[in-house]
Amino acid sequence: MAIHHLAHTFASAPHRMLFFTGMLQIVLVMALWGVELAGRADLLALPSQTLAPIYGHTVLMLYGIFPFFIFGFLFTVYPRWLGGAPITARTYITVFVLLTAGAFAFDLGLYGGRALLAAALLTSLAGWLAAIVALYRVYRRAGHQSMHERLLNLALAAGAGGVAVALAGVLGNQPPLFLVAREMGLWLFLLPVIFLVSHRMIPVFSQGALMNYLLVRPAWSPPLMVVCVLLHVTLELGNLSAWRWLADGPLAIVALQHSWVWQFRRSFHARLLAMLHIAFLWLGIGMSLYTLQSLLLLATGTDYFGRAPLHALGLGFITGMVVAMGSRVTLGHSGQALHADTLTWLALLGLNLATVARLASEFLPTHATPLNLLAASLWLGFLVPWVLRYAPLFLRTREDGQPG
Repeated sequence: MAIHHLAHTFASAPHRMLFFTGMLQIVLVMALWGVELAGRADLLALPSQTLAPIYGHTVLMLYGIFPFFIFGFLFTVYPRWLGGAPITARTYITVFVLLTAGAFAFDLGLYGGRALLAAALLTSLAGWLAAIVALYRVYRRAGHQSMHERLLNLALAAGAGGVAVALAGVLGNQPPLFLVAREMGLWLFLLPVIFLVSHRMIPVFSQGALMNYLLVRPAWSPPLMVVCVLLHVTLELGNLSAWRWLADGPLAIVALQHSWVWQFRRSFHARLLAMLHIAFLWLGIGMSLYTLQSLLLLATGTDYFGRAPLHALGLGFITGMVVAMGSRVTLGHSGQALHADTLTWLALLGLNLATVARLASEFLPTHATPLNLLAASLWLGFLVPWVLRYAPLFLRTREDGQPG
């Protein structure tokens, strides 16, 4: 009876199941990378991996963590935004099973052979397609659709395309395809999705928490963002990185302007709100770094920044927003007060320290390995307690007695 009650509670809302796996993957994926970094530092001996470690790391970081939070969130909010019927339990349980099986199989497949990796990605792709179809049905049946949902649908399709490209890379043993999958996953999927959700929700959350707050949600910025990311990918894949500033500069200006008009400084009146604003600020920082990288490459022919801009986006912006938004959604849907306790606040601050350490490794190449190990250790040191704080809530009924 207790197990039945636990299973019923766990499956009572889509975010419970999908966020749970996402939080496990936050720990597992970085633990796997930490082991790889420890091996590079000669701290332990490692068996050989099926893929070059950087490709496995790329696939896991882009497709092995964040989709769980994105689909868990969108399964919850799409019906509300569009005034449609809730997504059925059968649908989101199917998506959960496929995505979870695919992610865990890929974790194992790093050391278990190419066939297991291919099966993992094929299973994950099936989960993606099931999720996209479910969300599109809600969208299609809605009486009104906004720009946010239209662009989100396209970004999700691009993400599925990235998984398919990674699968082709595994099956054909084609390293260049993993670079294409990286560009698709970061620029056509994750950045647009997180930007669009931020654009829709941060002004609303700010208005609810701050007195005399003027809600600003520029209608021009999402289409401009789409143009910028498409141009970035085109220039990057076309080996024209020195001209990438044409795309990255405008997006940097947009992001920093949004942080200003959304009143970043005032957000610190409420920690949970400030977490969202801090994470979004990293978009402006990351795009500024990309712009400087491209301009210096054009002027000198030398890349001085390496992967620093990439990790400003991946750790600071995307992971930071997942921690911030994941905390808010979990608290709200578990019937708890929308307040970031010290552990939650430190999780984001610790992630910011990890981001700084990872960026520093690009500018201090002789200390790159210890700084990368430090970044991975900070990630685990601050996010494991966060996972232990929030993951058990998905197995408990809401404190306010409400369903979901």
